[in-house]
Amino acid sequence: MISSPYENEYFVREDAERKRKLAQKVRRELEEAERHRLKVLHWMRCPKCGLEMHEVTYRGMTVDVCFSCNGIFLEEAELAHIQKPESKGVMSGILNWFKPETKVATHPDMRAAVQQPETKRP
Repeated sequence: MISSPYENEYFVREDAERKRKLAQKVRRELEEAERHRLKVLHWMRCPKCGLEMHEVTYRGMTVDVCFSCNGIFLEEAELAHIQKPESKGVMSGILNWFKPETKVATHPDMRAAVQQPETKRP
């Protein structure tokens, strides 16, 4: 029996689709394996120095601290909790450094502290 060109084309496409799906499955499995490997390799490691980080309770939440370089890792929810207006103290002061100067300069007591120093002309 002689097969038609359309029949051959159909089987070639079916075979190609099967191989494409197999390749995607292998790629997903490799990506998952690579993600797992990287997670195990980097889990609780400081992004700055690479040494082990430790969990410390601060204001009722657990934050990750590196005792080697004194780095602190805050997740998004932890950062939002610390940034709340009722939060006061060292962390609040540190986080205020990252607020735009215009907000600080609007307070009458702070205007003088934020003014630019005069530059000397040569």
